[in-house]
Amino acid sequence: MPLPVEKVNAAEARFRAAFQRLKNKTPHILKPGASVSQNNVAKEAECDPSALRKSRYPELINEIQEFINSKKEESPTSTRQDILKKRRKNRTLRQAKAASDLQRDTLASQLLCANVMIIELTYKLTDALAKLENYKPSAERFPFSTLEKTNPKATPYDVSRK
Repeated sequence: MPLPVEKVNAAEARFRAAFQRLKNKTPHILKPGASVSQNNVAKEAECDPSALRKSRYPELINEIQEFINSKKEESPTSTRQDILKKRRKNRTLRQAKAASDLQRDTLASQLLCANVMIIELTYKLTDALAKLENYKPSAERFPFSTLEKTNPKATPYDVSRK
């Protein structure tokens, strides 16, 4: 059986009055400074929170939700939220630092390996150049002056065949 119009209007009037008191931060039932929510509006109206339904009071619920959404943008964050935000930021900074430390260590290791290889190759090059000096034929001066005196038309090849 539907409720009489007077009772519906009276209940809605209580909800609206409670909503206004919460918006003005002057509640009678709840603690001063209580946030505006559908549950708090119903509690401030001294009703069960399930009594304030969207199917019964769609306009009032929309007004409450619009007010809550507008205050979300304006409301300052709580200290706990600030602390949690700083922790998340610090955690990401710590992770970035750990990643950069790992990258630095990897690059330092690669640099040391490259330096060791350069030193080893330098020693090998020095040894190879020393061996090359041993294999090079020594160039001695051939006494052309004696060749010219004995046979002026002779070549060094002819002299070595004798």
